[in-house]
Amino acid sequence: MTRFVRTASLVAALGLTVTAALAKDATVDYATRMIEEGRQTFRYDTFGSEAFWSNALQLHKAIATVSPKTALAVGLKVDAEKLPADLVQKVKAGKVNFDDPAVTLALLELDAVVGVKGTFDKNKKLTAIGIRCSFCHSTVDDSFAPGIGMRRDGWPNRDLDVGKIISLAPNLKPVEQLLGVDNATLKKVLASWGPGKFDAEVFFDGKAMRPDGKSGATLIPAAFGLAGVDLATYTGWGSVTYWNAMVATNEMHGLGRFFDARLTDAKRFPIAAKSKIADVKPAKDLVTAKLAALHFYQLALPTPTAPAGSYDERARTRGEAVFNGAAKCNRCHVAPLYTEPGNNLHTPEEIGIDAFQANRSPTGRYRTTPLHGLFTKTTGGFYHDGRFATLAAVVDHYDNHFKLELDPKQKSDLVEFLKSL
Repeated sequence: MTRFVRTASLVAALGLTVTAALAKDATVDYATRMIEEGRQTFRYDTFGSEAFWSNALQLHKAIATVSPKTALAVGLKVDAEKLPADLVQKVKAGKVNFDDPAVTLALLELDAVVGVKGTFDKNKKLTAIGIRCSFCHSTVDDSFAPGIGMRRDGWPNRDLDVGKIISLAPNLKPVEQLLGVDNATLKKVLASWGPGKFDAEVFFDGKAMRPDGKSGATLIPAAFGLAGVDLATYTGWGSVTYWNAMVATNEMHGLGRFFDARLTDAKRFPIAAKSKIADVKPAKDLVTAKLAALHFYQLALPTPTAPAGSYDERARTRGEAVFNGAAKCNRCHVAPLYTEPGNNLHTPEEIGIDAFQANRSPTGRYRTTPLHGLFTKTTGGFYHDGRFATLAAVVDHYDNHFKLELDPKQKSDLVEFLKSL
């Protein structure tokens, strides 16, 4: 009897072990599938945005006349993995005319333009374009040529001139009517954004310019290193998946369900209230079913490692001590998240800047931006609007605001540490 009980216990224990192993495998399988599905959505899904960019704005007609040289100049990128071997050899031999719009169309047919999908008819005429998440939040490593290389998902494309691209559209009347401005004013606003910037909030509040006369556009943020981070965007407007839904439906103009009662406030968000984007119910929802996997993939994107030789290692070590000590940076930028574990919002007064962008958000505050991968964000400056041209300028700002009295060596070392993150 005792032997039977022991055997039964052993069998039960083995059963639990097998069940646990199977459960673990199921979890890994689920995670793998979610990452794969999310990557597919991030890189290739347009969410039906062709209806806006082509049917309404007719942007495809302008794109059909753009040369590869012009496309690269406004920050569009080419995925080298999509290029067939014969085309690669022709490019290397100098036998491809980068001034010929036909080459742009060929790249679109190959689905090689990062973040842009072209649709062609049976006669190979471009009939529509749609945009994807990767349009703004991916770049390439330039391993083949400037603007052509392997994808870098999650990296902000700080070369992309979104405003200039939109201004090419033959029919801007839908945007003019939305904002209540004429064509000349709209084009002035779009031109004010510049490379690497986009003004999502102007389509909610109509405030295209800051009180100082500069553009209200903000820098395109990174989509990597977000695991464990409470709120997304510079003002903590919502979570990562909230902003995915918001952007997919109201910025990319895809077809998806979206709800946010805060956007019915006509005093604060007059454009949003007028256009009724607070409760969007399309006949066909092409967004919602993809949000979970998209979120999963974004949270899985690792922080890129700073290149060897891009910072002084000894100074970096000293700088980390300054970061955690005299500079008191770790009060808010808590390692390894480098933002607060919890609600990571602060008033403009706390961080010593104006409230313009904060007040465009329901929070009225600024998020403690995670410091991961700062080396990928050097183009266009730092802070939400790029107001500080260098990391040294950021350090000087906090040194003055918090009266830290750091000496020049401490500041220099601190910058080297920041460059390494």
